[in-house]
Amino acid sequence: MRRFWIFNHYATTPKTGPMLRHYYFAECLQEKGIETTVFAANELHQTGDTVDTHGKPYLRTEEGGVPFVFVKTSKYQGNGISRVKNMLSYFFGLLRISGKYAKKYGRPDIIMGSSAHPLAAIAGILLAKRFRVPALVEVRDLWPEAIFSFGKVKMDSPAGRLLSAGEKWMYVHADAIVFTKEGDVDHIKEMGWDSAHGGRIDLSKCHYINNGVKLKDYDESIKKDILSDPDLEDDSFKVVYTGTIRPVNNVDHLLDAAALLTDHKKIRFLIFGGGSQLERLQKRAADEKLDNVVFKGFVERKYIPYILSRSSVNVLNYSQTQYNWSRGNSSNKLFEYMASGKPIISTVKMGYCILDRYQCGFSLEECTPKALADEILKVSHMSREAYAQMEENARNGAKDFDFSVLTDRLYQVIESVKKDR
Repeated sequence: MRRFWIFNHYATTPKTGPMLRHYYFAECLQEKGIETTVFAANELHQTGDTVDTHGKPYLRTEEGGVPFVFVKTSKYQGNGISRVKNMLSYFFGLLRISGKYAKKYGRPDIIMGSSAHPLAAIAGILLAKRFRVPALVEVRDLWPEAIFSFGKVKMDSPAGRLLSAGEKWMYVHADAIVFTKEGDVDHIKEMGWDSAHGGRIDLSKCHYINNGVKLKDYDESIKKDILSDPDLEDDSFKVVYTGTIRPVNNVDHLLDAAALLTDHKKIRFLIFGGGSQLERLQKRAADEKLDNVVFKGFVERKYIPYILSRSSVNVLNYSQTQYNWSRGNSSNKLFEYMASGKPIISTVKMGYCILDRYQCGFSLEECTPKALADEILKVSHMSREAYAQMEENARNGAKDFDFSVLTDRLYQVIESVKKDR
């Protein structure tokens, strides 16, 4: 059995959190004869929880037959210097434990380092060189473009040029690159790093494997994790949003649209989630007498499949200006929405649009409350046949993003780098 190591700072098991992309990959790859071990940080992202390593540099566990290694890292809060230290402690922790771990559990035959931050990918490349095995780089967030988009660092500043140089180094030294958004490979062309523009990156080593959903677990959850809520059972036209309620999610936009639809008594907005803006938005809805909006608050993640299955339309609520949507969408929420078999409305127009490709929803040309309200009305007035077709399209589209299918694509990438060696 070949051994595949995955480095993802924020990966979790089903018991420790929701970041399950690499757990699912590992689970499916085991069936193909590839023993896959995921290396994550013991400080769990955004939860404040910690996996106790009992004073040792790492803790190895197994869940569902998947080996999971929690690397001891420093604690952090927010996005300041403590988080940077946490990233560095994960990076150096990987370098420090890899030799002893390999002696005890076997050397890797291939290593993949996955963003969000680049240090996991850099560690993967360095250790792949040490073990003389192929290195994959997985790009889940196009770094540092996202930093530039938020205005934290300017691209043409000394820091920006240094970050871009580090990104280029990763792509050049990777044996294969996996992008989660279909259009991210365009970034390499735009930067002039590909061989067609005189650069050192052969685009044939670039691959696209989006995020997705494990349909078997999703469908089982709908049947067993039922949320008893009369608002989900009535005959209203339910506009559902699930997610964090904070400034970046712009939930005010949903209330603005709801205000335009108060005369349509059958249409109700059900907003599931907690966050820093929940109390303010609840007060706003009460002050403006928005009786068609119901804030449901935080719900356990296990109930999300059932909630979405009871909706009439699910809303992807994004800001058009705070992100480069031209490269596509790799949001886990998109595939959960598709798996529910319900139509979807996106408040932004995206490149490589999955909603358009599968004809399972609508993307707004303009990110305005009126445009959203008009689209909701359009879906609510669809014929039964047209609506049923969109439901079928959503569900069929989700099948292409089931983790069994995504793992087949990753397996092909693994096979390609093995042949090149």
